[in-house]
Amino acid sequence: MPETPDGGEARGSLPLAVTASLVGGYRWIEQRLFELLGGWAAEATSAELRMHLDAQSARHAWHASLWADRLPVRDGVSADELTVAAAAAARVLAVLDGSRSEPAPLMAGLYRVVLPRLVTGYTLHLGATAPVSDAPVIRALHLVLTDEIEDWHAGERLVQGLLTRPDDVAAVSALHLKLESALVEAGTGTGLTGWPV
Repeated sequence: MPETPDGGEARGSLPLAVTASLVGGYRWIEQRLFELLGGWAAEATSAELRMHLDAQSARHAWHASLWADRLPVRDGVSADELTVAAAAAARVLAVLDGSRSEPAPLMAGLYRVVLPRLVTGYTLHLGATAPVSDAPVIRALHLVLTDEIEDWHAGERLVQGLLTRPDDVAAVSALHLKLESALVEAGTGTGLTGWPV
């Protein structure tokens, strides 16, 4: 394997079709999170929760835009054609959106299942990039990962503040089980998009 300037081994980049599929999946997830969180914010009864969801929704919109700009240019294939939901991501976000009657389980599903899996997938992708050929994707991964980790921690603080009754804990546990089961049934493995390599 060739060496990098610092003496380490150079990594090969993912095939273009794999990168296109992953980045298109990321764009779809981030766009869907923008839509979902914006809708939840409009329905939130707490001002604190509404402000939190508004800010998070805007951040996911920016991430979707960032991924749109990183989609590989391919002859005869538009960015929208490459923006396809992975079955697992579509399924888990549908289950999450269908569970929005109480804020504690909804926020726990977002911050204890969806974001950790998104961070895991982005981290795996970052480890499979080549600095020379994947520089724009690497930059986007670093930017998005920084945001997602920060949001994950802020969201966990929010969840802990919402857990005030034993019923809240039971509702959170039930939704967590439902979300993880949906991911396992969809065969996603690691992350939300599934890891192809």
